[in-house]
Amino acid sequence: MRKGEQPPWIVPDSLWERIEPLLPKVERRRHHPGRKRLDDRKVLCGILFVFHTGIQWEFLPQELGFGSGMTCRRRLAEWHQAGVWERLHLLLLEELHAAGQLDWSRAVIESSHVRALKGGPKPVRARSTAAGRGRPGSEHHVLTDGHGTPLALALTGGNRNDVTQLMPLLNKVPPFRGRVGRPRRRPRRLLADRGYDHDKYRRLVWDKGIEPVIARRGSPHGSGLGVHRYVVERTIGLLHWFRRLRIRWETRDDIHEAFMTLAAAIICWRRLVR
Repeated sequence: MRKGEQPPWIVPDSLWERIEPLLPKVERRRHHPGRKRLDDRKVLCGILFVFHTGIQWEFLPQELGFGSGMTCRRRLAEWHQAGVWERLHLLLLEELHAAGQLDWSRAVIESSHVRALKGGPKPVRARSTAAGRGRPGSEHHVLTDGHGTPLALALTGGNRNDVTQLMPLLNKVPPFRGRVGRPRRRPRRLLADRGYDHDKYRRLVWDKGIEPVIARRGSPHGSGLGVHRYVVERTIGLLHWFRRLRIRWETRDDIHEAFMTLAAAIICWRRLVR
């Protein structure tokens, strides 16, 4: 962190202005109100502290004023269930689209294996010894535009074939408003590596009006797709820059999915302000 910069877990005003209207309003009970609810912005700072540092929830420093780790974890799950992170991600994508910063000439899809040290419903043993060496893990599936902006994400077990998430990710891209004309949701082309080589899915992609550009298995390397596909690798690197996503510690899927969507929203916000 450079001198004079705020720590990354301090919520800037421009980001908070977008998040605050999305948070559910909790009315305090008139009878037996109990302890006063901790300020949402402070709790969000605590969530980001855990997110950036990778510290365990129970070790969140109390002297920072973020509340207890369990309070932050519970609030993160509540907001995820209320759809706060998905709506924030969509809001920022629409702002990028309105500013002409989304590249609809192509979309790129890729996945990455992460270890899951505490197990859970979706972490299962990976089939590929190269990816996980048979250890419990999960897969992060990411779809980006031509600039590497994350459009859609998914979490699966480590043994799921990459191609099974191709259509769910494409269908997950919502229509973006903010510019003159019909809302945009389809790129012209879809770029993918050999893991997505399947004629059935090529036809499904064509049916959506998207040209599939997928490397063939057995073909020699040097197809030239890497020149355009590096953007999704860079985005996965940005996702794993948040230490809580490098290794999966959560046993609950919703907590890890909340972190993934929050990371995508933060990446979009940084591209918007910079």
